[in-house]
Amino acid sequence: MNDIALIQKYFPELTTEQINQFEQLGALYQEWNAKINVISRKDMDALYERHILHALGIAKIITFKAGSKVLDVGTGGGFPGIPLAILFPETQFHLVDAIGKKIKVVDAVVAATGLKNVTTAHTRAEKVNDTYDFVVSRAVTKMPDFVKWVRTKIAKKSEHSLKNGILYLKGGDLTEELKTYASVRLYNLTDYFDLPFYETKKVVHLPIKVRN
Repeated sequence: MNDIALIQKYFPELTTEQINQFEQLGALYQEWNAKINVISRKDMDALYERHILHALGIAKIITFKAGSKVLDVGTGGGFPGIPLAILFPETQFHLVDAIGKKIKVVDAVVAATGLKNVTTAHTRAEKVNDTYDFVVSRAVTKMPDFVKWVRTKIAKKSEHSLKNGILYLKGGDLTEELKTYASVRLYNLTDYFDLPFYETKKVVHLPIKVRN
């Protein structure tokens, strides 16, 4: 099962429009990945399992509220931002990457799927001037470096079940990397997805206190 049925298995409440958008991703990424390599060739055959569903792991620990804002740093081909934007159409997502050709792919996928809640920028996280409820990413660097990039991008007022901060998709043993963060919490994705790929995969939530 490596298609929209996999997404529907874990997210059975999708609307017809959301199902159509998720279905479109397969062909869109096949087409664009042949031109601009944003996903490893071996992973393209497992796009829904290893990229789309993985991105949606964040949605298993939080439901973004209407009107909230999320920044996706180092989005690459649009992960986790695009799947999350499909799932949460009332949330605003800003996807950034330092590599222009990757943002070109993201822009094409956003246009083709008709997503109205996504903006993009070819830039580094440090150059983003706005603030957001959450910053999401897929293991672009070690957490201490990532925190330096984004700590000033977090909005002060928290309105979700989790405090504003970072939601990071990462695998492996993170004990050493996260040892200095007393408030960090790890969510094992095997608690939500019964697939071997997720055995070491986690969502890391790190609240960020906003300094006055």
